[in-house]
Amino acid sequence: MLNNILNDLKMETKKYSNGEVTIVWTPSKCIHSGVCVKLLPGVYHPKERPWITPQHANTVEIINQVNQCPSGALSFYLNHEPL
Repeated sequence: MLNNILNDLKMETKKYSNGEVTIVWTPSKCIHSGVCVKLLPGVYHPKERPWITPQHANTVEIINQVNQCPSGALSFYLNHEPL
């Protein structure tokens, strides 16, 4: 069990931002269901690099799509300007 926890901590992630929200992709969790591409084809382009271009959608659209990722490979956090 400890090994699983340590492996989870070491998982590689990639981050893509539109300035307001950052999409975090964990490739090792991805089951390639295609939900992301189907819901936001302007953002997700699996054959291109970078394959995620969040500047092509608004923050609400991104959040709604990420919340539908069946594997949990996609997550997000909101970016906040320093006060």
